Amino acid sequence: MTLTFNLDKYKEILTKYSPKIIKTETENEQVLEIIEELMHKKNLTPEEEELYQLLIVLVEKFEREYYLCGNSTNPHSLLLFLMEQKDIKQEDLVDILGSKKVVSDIVNSKINISKDQAKALADFFRVDAELFI
Repeated sequence: MTLTFNLDKYKEILTKYSPKIIKTETENEQVLEIIEELMHKKNLTPEEEELYQLLIVLVEKFEREYYLCGNSTNPHSLLLFLMEQKDIKQEDLVDILGSKKVVSDIVNSKINISKDQAKALADFFRVDAELFI
């Protein structure tokens, strides 16, 4: 028996999950939860399988841009990655970088990381300062 794709069911699924371009780590985590739910579900319908494939594409796109930035990282993406991996919040960096505004501006890519800030971040994260320059 061949299962046929039902466009009305697919519209219902799309309405329920509202997939969209992933822009934040939080959104990525939410989509990963849906993917995991679908992965563990037995006998996916064709519509669920299509949603599953779509969500995987969205996660791959986000992770490629957010974590890899092509094949190389930039200082900003590296900082965000290290903060995420070590569960560091912006307020945790105030003593390292000097002020809430400076931390916010760096985290939000409004200003570049200076050499002194790169050294301070490198000491804090125990990595080479060159990674932040």
